[in-house]
Amino acid sequence: MQEEKEFIQKLLNPKTQNEAFQQLLQDYQRPLYNHIRNIVLNHDDANDVLQNTFIKVFQHLKNFKGESKLFSWIYRIATNEALTFLNQKAKINGISSETLQNKTIDNLKADVFFDGNEIQIKLQKAIAVLPEKQQLVFKMKYFEELKYEEISEILGTSVGALKASYHHAVKKIEAFVTAN
Repeated sequence: MQEEKEFIQKLLNPKTQNEAFQQLLQDYQRPLYNHIRNIVLNHDDANDVLQNTFIKVFQHLKNFKGESKLFSWIYRIATNEALTFLNQKAKINGISSETLQNKTIDNLKADVFFDGNEIQIKLQKAIAVLPEKQQLVFKMKYFEELKYEEISEILGTSVGALKASYHHAVKKIEAFVTAN
């Protein structure tokens, strides 16, 4: 924890800020991209949201209170940015978030950055029918292999509630896959 506090001080110090932010980018760019991509599904959209996330992190770092880990704080920003992006994109296109998500899933096959197969497409369709919170919990646990404690800090939910959400999500996904 002391090491993280020192790193945050480097991020806040104008003399060491650039070097520290480069380190932050190096450490978080790939995992954050994967996290965001799991939410927005589209490569180009994920890159846009990732860029917005780092801008927000840079702008609001002075407000970071250290009540959670830097990792959790940054992931919370990324999650909120991704969800906001999807809601805005749906609104701009005059469609529901669910319709947008289904269209994005249907377009995955054409995405050169998607290396999944039909089973992955079916899994994404199954995930799409889940409530938003269950989607987030499932994706963070299943795809990113985050611990419940980490997800709890990111989403601001109790570990018990997350375990229940994940369990319900798995049951719904199993039912969807079996029925389709």
